[in-house]
Amino acid sequence: MKILICNDDGFQAPGIVALHDALRTVADVEVVAPEHNNSAKSNALTLNAPLYVHKAYNGFRYVNGTPADCVHIALTGLLGYRPDLVVSGINNGANMGDDTIYSGTVGAAMEGYLFGIPSIAFSQVDKGWAELEAAAATARQLVQDMQSQQLIGALPWLLNVNIPNMPLDALKSVKLCRLGRRHSAEQAVVQQSPRGETMYWIGSAGAAKDDSEGTDFHATAHGHVAMTPLKVDLTDHENLGYWAQTASKLAGQQASAPAVSS
Repeated sequence: MKILICNDDGFQAPGIVALHDALRTVADVEVVAPEHNNSAKSNALTLNAPLYVHKAYNGFRYVNGTPADCVHIALTGLLGYRPDLVVSGINNGANMGDDTIYSGTVGAAMEGYLFGIPSIAFSQVDKGWAELEAAAATARQLVQDMQSQQLIGALPWLLNVNIPNMPLDALKSVKLCRLGRRHSAEQAVVQQSPRGETMYWIGSAGAAKDDSEGTDFHATAHGHVAMTPLKVDLTDHENLGYWAQTASKLAGQQASAPAVSS
């Protein structure tokens, strides 16, 4: 089994080091990760500047780009082979609910999925790296379980996994969940720069709005490892019928509109 590892905290982050050390015991692994922290970069690709790849003392390769950049160039020429699995993380903090839209951790995994490769994003619920070795062991076990069920190397899938910061023997079983929802983010922080210019800092993420049973928020709050399958299709399938009526009316109005003479 060949695994490509990425993250959004940067190639020197403790989370990716722990993930690499855990997975290299069960697979051939390579790390291609951002040079610097790229949290909340989502699926962004760098199209207006060149990307450079360097090799660190420990063999990790790092890129002056986003998480999605790293996976993209790895799969389109850097590696020279197609990995069986793309794994992103371990992130320093949760990626639950609406976080997944912004998450660079999820974005890296999603890039693997878009290339037709099974992919997993791993995050710890709380920041600070407490019980990181337990999280890494949990990630390794989940990868091994997927391999034993012959799910790696088959059809592509995308999983988002959040692990409570707890000792390994205290963690509860993996629980399949849907994404919860957050309240709107807190207000931007406004400050003055030393030159008298107004600066804005994005506010903190909102508190959980939907953390009911069945959500990732609820599962992790009760000590479970939360696993959520994700998809990329953003189509509002439930309301296609409603919008079909609107589209029909718009088409009719356009058809009956008089031609504009030049």
